[in-house]
Amino acid sequence: MLSKKMMNALNKHLNAELYSWYLYLSMVSFFKDQNLEGFANWMELQAEEEMMHSMKFYNYIIERRGSVTLDEIAKPEQTWKSTLKVFEFTMKHEQKVTALIDDLVILARKEKDNPAEIFLQWFVTEQVEEESNVDAVISRIKLAGDHPGAMFQLDTEMGKRIAAPQV
Repeated sequence: MLSKKMMNALNKHLNAELYSWYLYLSMVSFFKDQNLEGFANWMELQAEEEMMHSMKFYNYIIERRGSVTLDEIAKPEQTWKSTLKVFEFTMKHEQKVTALIDDLVILARKEKDNPAEIFLQWFVTEQVEEESNVDAVISRIKLAGDHPGAMFQLDTEMGKRIAAPQV
């Protein structure tokens, strides 16, 4: 059974994952408005991953006989100056999520909640991948620079991203 402190922290993080889903949906809309369907696809898959992460937290809380508390989801950003700015914002957001996961691991250790710590290890690994993926896109956008043909090609490549199998 979860301690009250751990349950509250997991519920708070559930809300953060739902916010991430909401934020990435906002980015999908931004890219669709720019006719960048490939980047929209990339972000739509990110949004789906965030919803899956949310459900992992939701189900874990219930499995540990905790109570799920759904809170308001903050309004996300909706406009950015460029594709690069979207991905730089995404990197800062993912780094924030990484810090939140790290804090949860520290709390699980403090609470001597080994099952929670084991559960959270999946997210520790996931965040390394998330930051690496975003960093790769940022590098490619910077390489494309202001060349419309390069950005067109990159948008086409982003459209080829498919959902990764989740465990």
